[in-house]
Amino acid sequence: MKKWNATEEYPYAYETHLHTCEGSACGKNTGAEMARAYKEAGYTGIIVSDHFFYGNTAVDRSLPWKEWVELYCKGYENAKAEGDKIGLQVFFAWEASYQGTDFLIYGLDKQWLLDHPEIKDASIEEQYRLVKADGGMVIHAHPYRQASYIPETRLFPDCVDGVETFNSSHIREGVTPGERPEYDKLALAYAREYDFPQTGGSDIHSVNLTYGGMAFARPLDSIEDFMKAVLSEEGKILPNNPPYVIL
Repeated sequence: MKKWNATEEYPYAYETHLHTCEGSACGKNTGAEMARAYKEAGYTGIIVSDHFFYGNTAVDRSLPWKEWVELYCKGYENAKAEGDKIGLQVFFAWEASYQGTDFLIYGLDKQWLLDHPEIKDASIEEQYRLVKADGGMVIHAHPYRQASYIPETRLFPDCVDGVETFNSSHIREGVTPGERPEYDKLALAYAREYDFPQTGGSDIHSVNLTYGGMAFARPLDSIEDFMKAVLSEEGKILPNNPPYVIL
């Protein structure tokens, strides 16, 4: 497998937007397989962000909440177990969907989900209040993507902490939506208009990597450290294959 091209200034690469087949119906590989692929590609860590309850989840929505959460977190837990074995950091997140408007939620964990069943049916505004109340972070994922499951572009600048301004699936031929760099250009303009911190991610669904994400000058300690680094704009965005760092 090809490795990403590390730079001397930013040698630590993290995938911030990743799906597994245990948590996402559109995922092609298990959390353990994803962890091994990113370790082989030279990444320091990954953030598993499977599709949440009203997104393209792989878990039966008719299950009781506790059982649903337990099964939903399997992709992350399997990736974490493998990561611990092979020396890859694995952090937890989720991707919440509101009729095609997607948000990456960082900084909260499985126990938080178990304790907050109200998050399932929260509005976008309520989601932000709940997440922020316990120190989490909300990032608007690929805000200008156009696809069959996205009926319209909707922006919520009062309900996010930052914007995913680069999604490597937008510039990879053969990957849905594929070869649409204008989506990221519009997201960048949106982030700049509101002076939002920016993230980059692959939105990866298989071990056929697109080498996106973010690079940092230091290894991160935790998902909280990732959030701090994003908000303080420490990170640099990794575009795609062949990867390089935007400085």
